[in-house]
Amino acid sequence: MDPTRLIPQALPIPVEWGWFYLFQVLTFILHILVMNVMLGASIIALVHHLRGKRETEPLTRTISVKLPFTVAFAVNFGVAPLLFMQVLYGQFLYTSSVLMAVYWLAVVGLVIAAYGSAYIYDFRYVSLGGLKTAFIGLTTLCLLATGFIFTNNMTLMLNPETWATYFDNPGGTILNLTDPTVLPRYLHIVASSTALGGLALALLYQRRTDDPQAGRWVRHGMNWYAFSTVVQMALGLWFLTALPARVSQLLLGGSLPHTLVFAAGAVLGIFSISNALRYNVRTTAIISVTTISLMVYLRDMVRDAYLSPYFQVSDRVVTGEYSPFVLFVLTLVAGIAIIVWMLRTASTDTEVRS
Repeated sequence: MDPTRLIPQALPIPVEWGWFYLFQVLTFILHILVMNVMLGASIIALVHHLRGKRETEPLTRTISVKLPFTVAFAVNFGVAPLLFMQVLYGQFLYTSSVLMAVYWLAVVGLVIAAYGSAYIYDFRYVSLGGLKTAFIGLTTLCLLATGFIFTNNMTLMLNPETWATYFDNPGGTILNLTDPTVLPRYLHIVASSTALGGLALALLYQRRTDDPQAGRWVRHGMNWYAFSTVVQMALGLWFLTALPARVSQLLLGGSLPHTLVFAAGAVLGIFSISNALRYNVRTTAIISVTTISLMVYLRDMVRDAYLSPYFQVSDRVVTGEYSPFVLFVLTLVAGIAIIVWMLRTASTDTEVRS
C-alpha cells in the first residue's frame, strides 16, 4: 500500500510555520531539562534506597522534597511543545496516537500515579520506613513507562509505511517495536535523565554553604553526571547506527548543517564530562544546557529528514490570523512570570515533614 494514502491532509495554520517551530523548540528545551531532572532524580533515589545505606538518607530526603514540584513542572512544561508539534505535524502525530490509543491514553493514569506516589514519598517520608522504596519505585516505574510510550509515539509518527498494520490490529494497541531506533533512543533518554538528575543535585548542594556534607553530595551528583553521560554517548552511537541510511548520512557529512550540529553536540558532551570529573559544576551546567539545546534542534532536523518524502513543514498554508498568536504571546509572558515566582517559592521550601 502507498503510505501517502494513509496520511491525512495538513490543515492551514494561522501564522507562518517558523513561529510555531521556534516556540516548539524553546518550550521543548524547557520540558526536556525538567523532565530529565524529574526522571533522573527518581532513579537516583530508587538506587540509593535499594542499596539500603543509611548515610544516603540526607540525599534521598532532599530528592523527596523537590520531586513533586519537579513532576508538576515537567508535566506542565510538556503541554506546550506537544501542542506546537500537533500544529506543525498533526497529520502524523494524531495518526500515530490513534494507532496506539490504548497506551497513549494510559499516560494520563501513569502520570497521576507517579505524581501521587511522589507526594506520599515526600509528605510521609519519615513514617513510611521501608515502604519508601516501594513508593519511589512506583514513581520511577510509572515515569519510565510514560517515557517508553512517548518514544514509541514519536517514532511511529515518523514511519507512515508501518501504519498499514492497523488493518491487522485496529484495537489501538500498536507499538513501534519493530523500529530499530526505539530501544537506543529510549535508553539514551534514560541515561540523559540520570546525568541531569545528578547535575541538578550538585547545583542544589553547591548552594548549601552551611551544610558540612554539601561537598560530598556535589561530588556524588557530578559523578552521576559524568558516568551517565559516557553511557549516553555510547547509546547515541547505537542510535546513530540504527537510523535509516538516508538520515544517518546527513549527520555524517551528507549535509553541512546536520553534520555541524551533530559534531558540536558531541564535542560539547566530551567537554562536559571533562568538567564534571573536575567538579566544575557551573561550567558543566552551562555546557550541558548548550549541548541539550543543540540536540533538541538536531532532533527536529532528524524528524524533518524522516518525513521529507511525504511532507515539508515549510509548505504549510497560512491564513494570516495573527490575533490568537498575539494573545498567546501575552499569556506566555504572564505564565513565565508566575512560574518564576513559584520556583523561587519552591526553592525555600523546608525539608521537615511529619
